[in-house]
Amino acid sequence: MKFFIRQATIIDPSSSFHLQTIDLRITNGIISEMGDALSPSPDEEQIEFPELMISPSWVDTLADYAEPGEEHRETLCSGSEAAITGGFGHVFLVPNTTPVVDQKTQVSYIVNASKQLPIQLYPLGAISQGTEGKTLAEMYDMHHAGAVAFSDGIHPVQSPGLFSKALQYVKAFKGVVVQIPITKSLSEHGLMHEGVVSTQMGLPGIAAIAEDLIVARDLELLAYTNSRLHIAGISTSTSVERIRAAKKAGLHVTCSVAPYHLYYIDADLDGYNSSLKVNPPLRTASDRAALQEAVLDGTIDCIASFHIPQHWDAKTCEFEYAAWGMAIQELCFQTVISSIPTITAEKLVQIFSLNPRKIFGLADTHIHVGQKADLTLFSFAGNTQINSSTQKSKGVNNPLLNIELKGTVLPNLRSLNTHIWKTK
Repeated sequence: MKFFIRQATIIDPSSSFHLQTIDLRITNGIISEMGDALSPSPDEEQIEFPELMISPSWVDTLADYAEPGEEHRETLCSGSEAAITGGFGHVFLVPNTTPVVDQKTQVSYIVNASKQLPIQLYPLGAISQGTEGKTLAEMYDMHHAGAVAFSDGIHPVQSPGLFSKALQYVKAFKGVVVQIPITKSLSEHGLMHEGVVSTQMGLPGIAAIAEDLIVARDLELLAYTNSRLHIAGISTSTSVERIRAAKKAGLHVTCSVAPYHLYYIDADLDGYNSSLKVNPPLRTASDRAALQEAVLDGTIDCIASFHIPQHWDAKTCEFEYAAWGMAIQELCFQTVISSIPTITAEKLVQIFSLNPRKIFGLADTHIHVGQKADLTLFSFAGNTQINSSTQKSKGVNNPLLNIELKGTVLPNLRSLNTHIWKTK
């Protein structure tokens, strides 16, 4: 299959064409020619779009595709289609499946399944057996089977002793521990951010300290072990301040933010919209402003979609009984640029692609002649709107359905070529 991409701006600091607007020719999944004023051949599919940009394909550092065990919510196949729509060519999957990804056999299942899919999936191996937070899982075996990092996912490790052991253990192979900052004993009965809005709505709250305490604890354990920690989905201004200080102190800590924490605040829950019930919860306007600034100044390293699709029954009920999570992977880019209008294309590519590759040791993708076309095509121009019939995810819990957002993601070339090769 051949593609001719007309007048696209390259966003890749490693490329000699960085920030230049040129034409590209893709032949059988390889960048075969780059330059000015190239001419398309009759057998090439032409791709052209206003203000088109190309970067190394994007990486989603945390999503839930529910397979195996809960395929009614999502499957590896439907999740992959959602990722492609969102511009992602690589996705990290939480271990909270049935069975839990806590052994090399479960890791191998995802690794092997990924070979039949149009994107690359990376399993996050569980830190503890069954993600129960009691006994370390077989991390070394999972690492060699293909686990990209280690996390108990939506059941973050509460025991400081066990978490310290995990941080020490992964040093043997330069691994990374991923923790969602939730202190369960302070949040298990809460339904939203604790504050004025929760009081007005009559809902039990989750105080910001439930996040701040575990971030502070984990940073202390990181300093003690001199290991590598990635804090996923921070939501408070205090978390930003603590991580910023830890980086200045030389600790090996990185972090991500979910796009909905950049877009929504707790006041948006006024209508008891269960699609906005997430954990960590939506915080205040001042927290959101701190997160937006942290993206721009580099304190926040990555975007993690926190794509947790839910079935109709799990969300169409009283707010108290609704399941947690939002299915937003298809609109991450649009959500981010709508939340932070001043973000540059270079910064966006840094947090969507380059930083996660570096943090987790993924193979670099460069935009050079002769390299694989593992690319994401996007534009700040145009608008995107999806609805229940056009979205790819099986999840019903996307609050941005039927809302027009700025920005466009074009078909992922890697997925197009992969699909063609695998269907021959």
